Amino acid sequence: MRPSSILSTLVTSAALVGTSLTTSAAASADQTAREKIDQLQSEGFTVNVDRVGSGPVDGCVVTGVRNPQTQTRNVRDYYGPRDANGDRKYRIIEVVVSRSISVSLDCTN
Repeated sequence: MRPSSILSTLVTSAALVGTSLTTSAAASADQTAREKIDQLQSEGFTVNVDRVGSGPVDGCVVTGVRNPQTQTRNVRDYYGPRDANGDRKYRIIEVVVSRSISVSLDCTN
């Protein structure tokens, strides 16, 4: 893959993730805090929770979903037979290592 197509793919992916998170944040008014956290975890995020108040999570209200972080690593993917010098062709593939996001809760009720 050429560097320009990789960059294009990354920009498109980032835009889709941003759109998805905006939609997720807007939908949180219809979900309990537990449902929102479970949804984000099912999407592959490690969820970091900060909260105000000491009430149980089931009684909390989601006040914000923010700061999505994606850590990636570039990995060589070798393919095809070796050439006359013993070298193999490869392509660089970006692999997602981890994803995290912060959820703010109001548990004062």
